Amino acid sequence: MKTAFVIFGATGDLTKRKLLPALYNLEAEERFPKGFDVIAVGRRNLDTSLFREKAAEHIRSHSRNKPKQEIWERLQRKITYLQMDFTNPSEYRKLGEAIRGNDLVIFYFAVAPEFFETITNNLKKGLPEDFKAEMRVMIEKPFGHDLTSAASLNRLLVNAFGEENIYRIDHYLGKEMTQNILFIRFANTIFEPLWNKDYIEQVQIISSERIGVEDRGNYYERSGALSDMLQSHLLQMLSLVAMDMPDSLDTEAIRDKKVEVLSALKPLDAEDLREHLVLGQYSGAGEIPAYREEKNVAGDSKTETFVALRLFLDSERWRGVPFYILTGKRLPEKKTEIIIQFKKFPSPYNYRSDNLLVFKIQPEEGVYLRFNAKRIGVGDEIVPVKMDFCQNCEVGINSPEAYERLLDDAIKGDAARFTRWDEIEHSWRFVDTLKAHKDKLPLRFYSPFTWGPKEAREMIRRDNKFWFNTEDEHENP
Repeated sequence: MKTAFVIFGATGDLTKRKLLPALYNLEAEERFPKGFDVIAVGRRNLDTSLFREKAAEHIRSHSRNKPKQEIWERLQRKITYLQMDFTNPSEYRKLGEAIRGNDLVIFYFAVAPEFFETITNNLKKGLPEDFKAEMRVMIEKPFGHDLTSAASLNRLLVNAFGEENIYRIDHYLGKEMTQNILFIRFANTIFEPLWNKDYIEQVQIISSERIGVEDRGNYYERSGALSDMLQSHLLQMLSLVAMDMPDSLDTEAIRDKKVEVLSALKPLDAEDLREHLVLGQYSGAGEIPAYREEKNVAGDSKTETFVALRLFLDSERWRGVPFYILTGKRLPEKKTEIIIQFKKFPSPYNYRSDNLLVFKIQPEEGVYLRFNAKRIGVGDEIVPVKMDFCQNCEVGINSPEAYERLLDDAIKGDAARFTRWDEIEHSWRFVDTLKAHKDKLPLRFYSPFTWGPKEAREMIRRDNKFWFNTEDEHENP
């Protein structure tokens, strides 16, 4: 089957840092079908030769594996640059000619979200009427800025491509350890029987970044941490942690179970929010600018760069178990972790440490289990010990980047790692309730490279808990 992979936004940052390196590594592993070509669409005045030269530079800079010339030679022969203004419907005749003769065409929207609708409409109008190839579309987040806009975009895409051909990207779902959550849960009898309210005390999802908004001020002013992180990445990870076991590994069976979790999110009204939600914004220090001093950010911006949230699921498995989410920019370290704390039980042994299972999503990829054992010696002191599996710590192990997996899946037609519309719908419905009332909450400011405002610690301490693997844990050993 002859396949064309069309990148709208071929000269943009996403293509340079993620897509081109991913295409190179898939070529290195010989993952492409026969007759596979890449058409790089951009508005800049480049020819194919110059684009290939620049692509080689980006791959050298960003690939997880050191590029080899023979592999690059194979890949570059597959790449053609097409200069066109994708906002102009008449220019799509050129694209139609470039993709004619293919059996499958995959369109990747590596552009700003305001162009999603434009490109979709132009594809419907501008491609030849006799164009009969199967078409798929890969679309980056954000998928809308609220439920209404997301539903409008979805109707447009479904009308143009059909639901089964829409691959909505959440790159966290392509990360190695995010996918491993299901394997560890459902392939080990030591975990799944305990995966419920009777044995689990709490779940924490922590995703932190050291950087600020950098050059994304325009986007971040419209989104904030609630839309940028909670609506997509963090609620998706929560659904993987909390879902029931599917009947099969079929794509739709897994998605159905995720939807059950997202539809069970207990809504929070204005009164609840004061106990359940803390919003923060980073201030400045020395040469580190405050958020309000960043480029394209309003001097009196009320946009949140930090979220601490306490939520519950209305389900029999999880009733009464708190899920805590913490995310923010300008925090002490870059990491994403999911922490499962198991309940203590009556025992004649005087132990203090809780049993923990921790999924390390990034930058380390792995999982560790903390349990109690006797300290070596003649005494009977009980100490916590860890069994630690690090997937990307071994020499020679370099896990595939998320985009490699996602591109490979889309080419094969496997949508399991992509988000179905009803998942997005339930996520937006929950986040919209938070956004509707957030102006009634005070915006808390925090110093850069701290774990957010003190109110986030106070929120969780009201439940006699603390944030694991942060400075809060050091204060509560």
